[in-house]
Amino acid sequence: MSRFSTPLALRPAVDVIVPTTAMVLAAGLGKRMRPLTATRPKPLVEVAGRSLLDRALDHLTAAGVARAVVNVHYFAEQVEAHLASRAAPDVVISDERGSLLETGGGVTKALPLIDCDPFYVINSDNLWVDGSIDTLKLLAQRWDSETMDALLLLVPLARASGYEGRGDFYMNPMGRLRRRVEHRVAPYVFSGVQLLSKRLFEGEPIEAFSLNRVYDKALANGRLFGAVHGGMWFHVGTPASVGETEVILADS
Repeated sequence: MSRFSTPLALRPAVDVIVPTTAMVLAAGLGKRMRPLTATRPKPLVEVAGRSLLDRALDHLTAAGVARAVVNVHYFAEQVEAHLASRAAPDVVISDERGSLLETGGGVTKALPLIDCDPFYVINSDNLWVDGSIDTLKLLAQRWDSETMDALLLLVPLARASGYEGRGDFYMNPMGRLRRRVEHRVAPYVFSGVQLLSKRLFEGEPIEAFSLNRVYDKALANGRLFGAVHGGMWFHVGTPASVGETEVILADS
């Protein structure tokens, strides 16, 4: 199976080797979050007193991930100044000020800065609370390099707070994924948290494209898998969703 093994302490403490580096996607324009993003980037929008970007980086630090590559574009200087105050993880900037590359292109450009395989990729516009096991360690525990090129953290549609779509994936008992059929409902939502292999980006140019392109590549080869998140997850996509998320967090 995997060279990554098992973690679990207070919550069970899990003893697993985690990838050393994560890519945190923080370059988007945050249009749906306006007016909050009129003067700041979406990753610096605060929910319950802490920015979305810091919340993602806090999870990385807690899991033992030493290095985070953060891409910047919109209000890039603000993101860089904010990150300069953090002690951990060690942050490296992937600069997209010249051209916004979307999720797939952003990861492709940053690959030379990523020193492990597989590596985490986290969208900075989602917020999650760990369940009984640290979420990032759960992914490391489930990773199997022999069968997987991508392992996506999924949330049951019924527990996807702030999400208004029809779901993204179906999953078989082995964890292998297939996409939602048009006009149907799928039981799982992609959380924006994942483990990816560098194999997926072989031959990909540095240009604007969505990560969906490499997911389709993994899907075609039967190497796209999912793991179900056991805690809370929030899609924080609009100003209204900020307040809604704060209410749920305060009550939990």
